[in-house]
Amino acid sequence: PSPAEAPAPIAKDLRKDELIELKPDPNAPLAAFVFKTTADPFVGKLTFFRVYSGTLKGDSQVYNAQKERDERIGQVFYMRGKNQIATTEVRAGDIGVVAKLQETGTGHTLCDKSRPVAIEPIKMPEPIYTVAVVAKSKADEDRLGPALARLQEEDPTFHARRDPETGQTLLSGMGDLHLEVIIEKLKRKFNTEVETVELRIPYRETISRPVQRVEGKFKRQTGGRGQYGHCFINMEPLPRGSGIEFTESIVGGAIPKNYIPAIEKGIREAAEKGILAGFPVTDFKVNVVDGSYHEVDSSDQAFRIAGSLAFQEAAVKATPVILEPILEVEVDVPEAFTGDVMGDLNGRRGRILGIESLGNGRQRIHANVPMNEMTRYALELRSITRGRGRFRTRFSHYEEAPPNVAQPLIEKYKREREAQEH
Repeated sequence: PSPAEAPAPIAKDLRKDELIELKPDPNAPLAAFVFKTTADPFVGKLTFFRVYSGTLKGDSQVYNAQKERDERIGQVFYMRGKNQIATTEVRAGDIGVVAKLQETGTGHTLCDKSRPVAIEPIKMPEPIYTVAVVAKSKADEDRLGPALARLQEEDPTFHARRDPETGQTLLSGMGDLHLEVIIEKLKRKFNTEVETVELRIPYRETISRPVQRVEGKFKRQTGGRGQYGHCFINMEPLPRGSGIEFTESIVGGAIPKNYIPAIEKGIREAAEKGILAGFPVTDFKVNVVDGSYHEVDSSDQAFRIAGSLAFQEAAVKATPVILEPILEVEVDVPEAFTGDVMGDLNGRRGRILGIESLGNGRQRIHANVPMNEMTRYALELRSITRGRGRFRTRFSHYEEAPPNVAQPLIEKYKREREAQEH
């Protein structure tokens, strides 16, 4: 329908903190909603907007309600297919395009500063499928970050991030085809080539029993001043999610207090490198209980190494195990597919926590599932439910990995270590 016949859209008046109707009156204060941004190889960023109220004029200044900043409008255009038709203004009810806006993105509202309003943005679905990518060359790597930022501006359903746990660049979207299009756009529009690689799972390691008075000693004499650090530690497991706890109970000045931070640093550095399979060790407590020092040869560096050696020895004796990340999963499906989806989740080592009715013939399944079983779940769920299932995940906790998961990780780590040594 024409804007005059359609229901008036609702916006929030930011000064009065109340909802108002936006009448399609070209003489009213401006309210324009940005529904799309794209990157044009010739003119740069293009911002597509619809004017709901007032008139957006070229060569003017408007206010971005979300960013709370002014934006300078240059030439405005209408789009006819791929052709841009210059105009002096875009009136209420019309759709226009403007280039090179600095602050404005999809979902933002452009308005008069005298009446700042915010139109509720379109609710975008959360990405459900993730792949890891690496740049094919150093030049591609340099271009990748800015290119991904531009693509995220264009497509709110596409997310890109660097995983701090694994160091991988992760691309998330609505499915495999969506991400294939993104990767093709990287090549075509930004001359940036990437290839997909195996998604790394952020496993952890921990210990399963306490050990007492494990020694770490570093002594080196190479002419002149030597190196000497010596400590004994107790080590015990902590509940999941506790992290690393460090204490000391040195008596009688066996180790001067100023060397204790160096011991802690050595322990934490060694824990980061892992024992079994190269994953960070967590959920343990270390107590430095004894040791010795040399008036001349002792140093922070020597005690840091001694702490590291003590940790490595203690962790091996304390029966280390691998922990795997567990996701909290919610799957919304038509009732007819509930049994098949639950069976599939069980086959992924999932633990069903409950089912709730959503009405309209749909149900929600709550489950805990290991992360490494969910990497391609979006594709499998689509196949099982004929495209009618939806799911969400979030990190829940870590659990000890079963032998059939842990052993291949340990063997892979050993092979990599042997290859490095040779």
